[in-house]
Amino acid sequence: MSTATTMNAALSAGVRERLMQFAHNTSFEAGDRVFEERGRADRFWILRTGTVALDLHVPGRRPAVVETIAHGELVGWSWHYPPYLWHLGATAMSPVRAWEFDAEAVRELCEQDAEFGRAVAVWVGLVVADRLRASRARLLDLYAPYGSGGASGEPE
Repeated sequence: MSTATTMNAALSAGVRERLMQFAHNTSFEAGDRVFEERGRADRFWILRTGTVALDLHVPGRRPAVVETIAHGELVGWSWHYPPYLWHLGATAMSPVRAWEFDAEAVRELCEQDAEFGRAVAVWVGLVVADRLRASRARLLDLYAPYGSGGASGEPE
């Protein structure tokens, strides 16, 4: 993920300060499941240490890792968009320390304070766009015909 999408880079000091009023410290051990695909997205995390793998259920196989999240990055964006269900699962790949946020409380402040809400929406949107770009690149690496041309997949 781009460093421009980390909380510190994407949010002003004032917005970060207000957001951090909803934070509390939490931790996960390596191998702990952070959340399950299609589960209720009622919280989100900013990683302080460690890494979390985002994965997709594949019937008959182990979950496929689609992204690895590290220091300063947002874990979970589904909390921001109805129906508030996780689109992927997540597992701690190493010991993790993180700030955990109550999604409903943050959404309420977003509704009450338009400036704060816009800043959070832009940040979460940047994260989603960055992860979609990264997923597209991984899919092209995996499935595009060898020597098929440029990044668009079109012949040159």
